[in-house]
Amino acid sequence: MNLLRKLLFPFSLLYGAITALRNWLYDSGWLKSKAYNLPVICVGNLTTGGTGKSPMIELLVSYLKKEKNVAVLSRGYKRNTSGYFEVQLNSTVEEVGDEPLQFKKKFPEITVAVCEDRQTGIEKLQKTASVILLDDAFQHRKVAASLNILLTPFHNLYVNDCMLPTGNLREPKFGAKRADIIVVTKCPDYMSDDTIATTKRKLNPKPNQAVYFSKIGYASIIKNTTQQKPLTYLKNRPFLLVTGIANPKPLVAFLKEEGLVFKESRFADHHNFTEAEINNLKNEAIILTTEKDFMRLGSIANSTEIYYLPITTVLLNNSEAHFKSSIYAAIEE
Repeated sequence: MNLLRKLLFPFSLLYGAITALRNWLYDSGWLKSKAYNLPVICVGNLTTGGTGKSPMIELLVSYLKKEKNVAVLSRGYKRNTSGYFEVQLNSTVEEVGDEPLQFKKKFPEITVAVCEDRQTGIEKLQKTASVILLDDAFQHRKVAASLNILLTPFHNLYVNDCMLPTGNLREPKFGAKRADIIVVTKCPDYMSDDTIATTKRKLNPKPNQAVYFSKIGYASIIKNTTQQKPLTYLKNRPFLLVTGIANPKPLVAFLKEEGLVFKESRFADHHNFTEAEINNLKNEAIILTTEKDFMRLGSIANSTEIYYLPITTVLLNNSEAHFKSSIYAAIEE
């Protein structure tokens, strides 16, 4: 696979040239971005996935929901509907996608909608929302966001990557200049001052760009729609770990560090489980999965014991207060 991707390098050059031209047309004003009268916060990345966008959206919601009418707008990846669709608690993954359904179930008091045209979505949501969070919209240049938050994982910084299909970049690295905030995600629990300084030098942020570091916070509990148990419940109980995410390695490492014994069944990101796959999973005694995958697999709870492990974004080095204040400063402008 690596050899094949290297052989496709000429296509990476072509794709990079096309996306660079598109960005230049927006930057120079030939193509127009639309601004809005309410705060719009964009969370995105330069790569194809696995940077922690969903936990970041959830962190922002937790900050803002008590004081603002928060709306989250996503395209609803892999849904079988089209156009604007407001997510309800009884919506299905097929209608709205896994992550939007996850947001709605976790925060039922907020508005969550899906629409492939972000302008259309914002125009509908702004009638009731006081702040809109755009999920995975860094490349959606038709919208001029109030604040752009760019995520990049510590072990795969965008500066070390290259364009699709050889690498995983959706656009050239210099697209990072549009970010107001850069968050290095999935960091080790401890980051020395030297490591932080080295990483910042690699990113080479502009003077106006703030850089933060975060890690994945794993819960000490496992959950499903009706139960909550301590993670230690899985000790001495072999189980199957089912993942359909871009990068399950951190989760696997965490569970092994906890001394848990399990088998793995890995699927592609946003995998649509077939009837045959679901029937096979029903034969497992205990299944642990991610919260996103639980949106697709929760229906088998009547047939087998299935749980998900909640995660959060945790800001490192006592930077959360500063990060939170920067969010509020942007939406109050």
